[in-house]
Amino acid sequence: MQKWTAQVLTKMPSKISARNQLKGKVTKVTKDAVMTSVEVEIMTPVRVTSVITSSAADELTLKVGDNVSAIIKATEVMIGKE
Repeated sequence: MQKWTAQVLTKMPSKISARNQLKGKVTKVTKDAVMTSVEVEIMTPVRVTSVITSSAADELTLKVGDNVSAIIKATEVMIGKE
């Protein structure tokens, strides 16, 4: 299991460049002296969009209806609250 780092934002900016935002509900908060782990249950259904090179799409022979894994590559996961 991979561990994620979270940054808590108390006020979201009116515009943000990050597009990988998934809405959810906090299901667990584990506080330590310096860091806090926040577990979020993502509301379903969820759709994500990936932009990949055409050569990669050709290599994977992707077509509508294929079962695939969407792998989100990030160095951290931030938490925002409205």
